[in-house]
Amino acid sequence: MTEFLTVIPARYQSSRFPGKPLAVLAGKPMVQHVWEKARASGASRVLVATDDDRIRAACESFGADVMRTAAHHRSGTDRLAEVVERLALPDSTIVVNLQGDEPLMPPGHIRRVADLLVEHNDAEMSTLLLPMQGPVTNSSANTVKAVTDRRGYALYFSRAPIPWPRELAGTDKPATPSWHRHLGIYGYRAGFLRRYPDLAVSELERLESLEQLRALDHGIRIITGTVAQDGGPGIDTPEDLHRAQVLLTTADT
Repeated sequence: MTEFLTVIPARYQSSRFPGKPLAVLAGKPMVQHVWEKARASGASRVLVATDDDRIRAACESFGADVMRTAAHHRSGTDRLAEVVERLALPDSTIVVNLQGDEPLMPPGHIRRVADLLVEHNDAEMSTLLLPMQGPVTNSSANTVKAVTDRRGYALYFSRAPIPWPRELAGTDKPATPSWHRHLGIYGYRAGFLRRYPDLAVSELERLESLEQLRALDHGIRIITGTVAQDGGPGIDTPEDLHRAQVLLTTADT
């Protein structure tokens, strides 16, 4: 059985939804739902990493292991890098990054990203993709798409519709190929996380606003796994919270 640590980065400030880790979902703070999914995955340890005492107090109230981290981190990955240093984790330790706004992520997906790094020793990162069928248009910028090689290693991630059929170039017609939607969960080797803050931000990362492109730009191999079940909607707005509430209610009936 793969041994891994799951870290849940949870920041209070959000331009679209301040305080969202503490937003109540089905009678619990959202971050508690995330923590429960991580616990159910079989992780050897689950740690909430936060920059806010309100989140820390809420997590401690339901029994979570919490680390108060610096407020200046630009991303959840940077926050994980601090955790790796403070815990002095061996470079080979597998660390799963489960965002604090993913309350519907199946526990099996959390374990899968850890298993991928055991199965692929040459990869330093792992993530998941959901095969999709149907129209892909330029309007779906919030849906991150991915292209891989035949072995499953990531070639590129984009907010643009990729792949794009050549015959549709210059038209506004939607493409309907088989494509892959990226699910925002990652596995890392601790040694990579230790180096991550020193990697220069790439132009690709700035253009797409996708931090995984920094890793690709620096030659880091990212292995992907395909899953049949969605990870549920990430919560970016109060409207997303309402949709998650509906999904949880439906699942319980």
